[in-house]
Amino acid sequence: MESLYDVQQLLKQFGIYVYVGKRIYDIELMQIELKNLYEGRLIDRDTYLNGWRILKREHHIEESREGE
Repeated sequence: MESLYDVQQLLKQFGIYVYVGKRIYDIELMQIELKNLYEGRLIDRDTYLNGWRILKREHHIEESREGE
C-alpha cells in the first residue's frame, strides 16, 4: 500500500465504504475502521501499520490545507 486509494481498496475488501463528504473526516473514519480490522485480527500488524502511516500522512496534509 502506498496511497489513500490503496487503503480504501483494502477496506472495500471487507465491505467497508467510507464517504462522509469531507476528506479529513473520511480519513479519520478510515483510521477507526482500520483499527477495528486489526483488533478483530482480520489484517496483520504490518498491513495495519502501513495503512495507519498512510492515513496519518494524508491527515496531516489535509490539516495543513485547512490551515491556509
